[in-house]
Amino acid sequence: MIRINDIIEKVSSYSATADMDLIMKAYVFSAKVHQGQMRLSGEPYLVHPMEVAAILADLKLDAPTVVTGLLHDTIEDTLTTREELEGMFGSEVATLVDGVTKISKIHFKTKEERQAENFRKMILAMSNDIRVLLVKLADRLHNMRTLQYQPENKQRAIAQETLDIYAPLANRLGISWIKSELEDLSFRYLNQQVYYDLAAKVTKKKKERESYVEDAKRIINSKLEEHAIRGDVSGRSKHLYSIWRKMESRNVDIDQIYDLVAIRITVEDLRECYEVLGIIHSMWKPIPGRFKDYIAMPKGNLYQSLHTTVIGPFGERMEVQIRTSEMHRVAESGIAAHWKYKEGKGYDEKELKRFSWLRQLLEWQQELQDSREFMDTVKVELFPEEVYVFTPRGDVKSYPKGSTPIDFAYSVHTDLGHRCVGAKVNGKLVPLKYELKNGDIIEVITSPHHTPSKDWLKIVKSSRARNKIRAWIKTEERKHSITLGREICEKEFRRFSQNFAKLQKSGEIARSAKEFGFVSEDDVMAAIGYGKLSCMQLLGKLMPAEKIAERQERKPTTVEKVMGKLSRKPSGAIQIRGIEDVLVRFGKCCNPLPGDQIVGFITRGRGVTVHTADCALALESDPERRIEVSWDKGKEAALPVKIRVSCFDEKGILASITHAISDCEANIASASVQSTLDKRGVNTFELNVVDLNHLNRILSSIMKIKGVIKVERLKS
Repeated sequence: MIRINDIIEKVSSYSATADMDLIMKAYVFSAKVHQGQMRLSGEPYLVHPMEVAAILADLKLDAPTVVTGLLHDTIEDTLTTREELEGMFGSEVATLVDGVTKISKIHFKTKEERQAENFRKMILAMSNDIRVLLVKLADRLHNMRTLQYQPENKQRAIAQETLDIYAPLANRLGISWIKSELEDLSFRYLNQQVYYDLAAKVTKKKKERESYVEDAKRIINSKLEEHAIRGDVSGRSKHLYSIWRKMESRNVDIDQIYDLVAIRITVEDLRECYEVLGIIHSMWKPIPGRFKDYIAMPKGNLYQSLHTTVIGPFGERMEVQIRTSEMHRVAESGIAAHWKYKEGKGYDEKELKRFSWLRQLLEWQQELQDSREFMDTVKVELFPEEVYVFTPRGDVKSYPKGSTPIDFAYSVHTDLGHRCVGAKVNGKLVPLKYELKNGDIIEVITSPHHTPSKDWLKIVKSSRARNKIRAWIKTEERKHSITLGREICEKEFRRFSQNFAKLQKSGEIARSAKEFGFVSEDDVMAAIGYGKLSCMQLLGKLMPAEKIAERQERKPTTVEKVMGKLSRKPSGAIQIRGIEDVLVRFGKCCNPLPGDQIVGFITRGRGVTVHTADCALALESDPERRIEVSWDKGKEAALPVKIRVSCFDEKGILASITHAISDCEANIASASVQSTLDKRGVNTFELNVVDLNHLNRILSSIMKIKGVIKVERLKS
């Protein structure tokens, strides 16, 4: 267990002027307010803030940050107020603690919305002071180290969030050791069997690897001495998650991953980096396509190093990294290596570039109101695989891997993106779906009358391009919906002998709009155009109910007959918040069942389509046209679902499968049976089931049949 003297000793080793009294005062205060609180592990709660402070000291951060580590849970988990912290420790510490504190007292509709809003707050706090994120990373790292005490469902949820958000954030800040540890810990809880199998295989070859590293180091040191170059040569094993990702991407076993070890050579200056590269390539044959110059083209987090893979000693592949001492310091500690708070200095231009991604996140959190869309944007932007291209003037720009000329155009200017009709890459015309490659020179071709297409959302990779295209589509759809809403109102108002144009001029429509909670007349027209509000509801605010009833008793017009077909009662299984008498359909792309998380999407002229919350079509849909829907637990309706059963092609097995389905009281609407050359059967059934539990019972029953290999639900 860490002690306060250990923390003070760590801080004093790198900062003789740090306020040790403030750190001790924070320790005493934290011990007092957390007294009696226990962690799930059975340890006193104080252990957690102590460990967080120790991690921050390992990063060599200033005293206020270490103090924040000791106090970071006081506002959230005790009766302490921000004002109390400010009075005792100053506004700097109070602001940092408040930035780390979660939004725990606000009610959110969904877990995703809570996660998004917590992250929004953290981004806002980070924009004022990046130390908020460093404390948050230290907090998450210690929580991951003690995750075994959480229930299994929480272990998986926290590990997934860590892998999706916090490990990429650590990478963006360039703190490689935190990123690697968070990835390995997440991997352990998300895929335990694979993690422990891989760990056992790596451990088994440890001695062999260590011997190989020592031989490689001895050879390299000898060559450096020959060329009078002073350098430090070390070897390190790659962490488990990176090995597993390599195995997955190449679809190979660990025995076929040859570069499990990286040799790192640290030299004094930049010139020597390239000199050592030449020496390595003269000793061992380099593997084509495996050389990366991150010195000339640094990564997004400003990581710099030369990477090459060679056929090393004994004919085995070996990765070699070459960098200066300063580059190594930045690679290990990231932003903490350039800390300026303790010196009271600002950031230079190079360091400000390091935070450009943070400024982008800040802009997106202001622009994107939909929580799911915001989190998707964050996740896309944080993953670091990048491609580097040149503008016609020779400027270097980086983009996510798989980006297209459209991504390039939008990064230059929004209007250039909107008007993009084609591109020249290295002087040759290419289609808009062309994937950019390292070193490409891009020139955009535009047309003044061209506009974005919805199909672009399927091929762009950068968050900026995606957000700008969505914003344009949203604006255009709103314009169309306002026009459609007005057309519907004009026709309906005439039917009830009302002059729509006259009511507009008098301000009656605008006043009625405010009664529905809309800001302007355009808002209520857009809602009618989208189908969120009916024209009859608006008329109800402008005409006496008896006059409306009198008109409705007349014979319906053709338009009314069509509207009547669309305005059927919703499916008995679905409740739609705030809307009645609307046609409900289920998306054939995902076939939702009661028990699935669902979302509604208003389709013009076709009512509301219900999708599963994770359906790709629903995620790409316009957030303005999404609507909250839920399953009506009081009613049941048999809904179609497809399942696929893989089995050995044995006599009687098909009868056993259909019998299992029948025993679970499910009807088979259709079936498709195929035999493969390797004596296996692939059977697809469309069933009518009541809910997700019903389906799970069926799947479980089929899996118990001898000879069944796999059974799965098909979403499309």
